[in-house]
Amino acid sequence: MTIEEITDYVTGLGGVLVLRPTEGSEAPEISWGDTFFYYAPDGVVPAGQPFATIVTKDYPGDETSGLNRPGSFRVNIAVSKSTFAEAGAATDASIEDTLVAHPVYAAANWLAVVNPASATEAPVRELLREAHDRARTRSERRAAE
Repeated sequence: MTIEEITDYVTGLGGVLVLRPTEGSEAPEISWGDTFFYYAPDGVVPAGQPFATIVTKDYPGDETSGLNRPGSFRVNIAVSKSTFAEAGAATDASIEDTLVAHPVYAAANWLAVVNPASATEAPVRELLREAHDRARTRSERRAAE
């Protein structure tokens, strides 16, 4: 899977706001080149974390995936506690095309895949759909309050 294939899939789920900070934007420099997915049908960034991200480089304190290799990226997905537990995710975040517990945010039930390909394409799509559904449900619940 490419970054564009993932982005096209996620935006196809509906109501998704995609943020892609670029050089010179107001976003922190570390985020330039990365992608952040929010459920925001009104186009306004909601409070809280995105439901999924794609990072293209190592962040300070998050170097175990080795994303500074040419062409590497990692898709990160916020899932439910039960999905996280059922995933049986690996813990070596440097292995490509393998579902892993996020090297920093595993305690918050985030899963990750470095350079997703044939072995993880179907699970990544399913997990992204779940994350989107959860974000949509949260948004609808907040709007009803």
